[in-house]
Amino acid sequence: MSTKSDWDTFIDRWAVLTLYERFERMVTIALSFLLIVVILAAMWNLFLQVLLGLVLEGSLDPTNNIVFQAAFGAIFTVIIALEFKRSIVVSIESHDTVFHVRTVVLVALLALLRKFIILDLGKTSAEIIAALAFATLALGGIYWIVRQQDEVHARRARVAQRRSHPRPPAE
Repeated sequence: MSTKSDWDTFIDRWAVLTLYERFERMVTIALSFLLIVVILAAMWNLFLQVLLGLVLEGSLDPTNNIVFQAAFGAIFTVIIALEFKRSIVVSIESHDTVFHVRTVVLVALLALLRKFIILDLGKTSAEIIAALAFATLALGGIYWIVRQQDEVHARRARVAQRRSHPRPPAE
């Protein structure tokens, strides 16, 4: 698609939006741009951390547990920001300004995974680890419930589609 046709499509869709839908769209676009800044800053920080530590100083030892945790914590920070950005882009492209619970739960699970990676087991109490494990199980359960609900809605949509457009009898 050309830029002109993309712009024309945007203008056509913008014209039919209510004032509140336009507000939501503008907030979503602003969040998207802010997340781009956050992602670029996180990437720059990660780049400097790896370049300066590993290449120039030689102090970034990937076999050192603390260094490993810091590097992968920074990588997961970028991944989490990218997933947030992707959810915003999907909401814009699907013309849906509501973020789906499934996406929010998956981002929360990524954040918990990051926390587990950077966790210093020697300094963390058993209560904190148990709480993080419980949060992970709870989010996993919520994700399963949401996914089951999505599958039920998809099945109902397929059944409704078949009922509205029955197949011709086989000859």
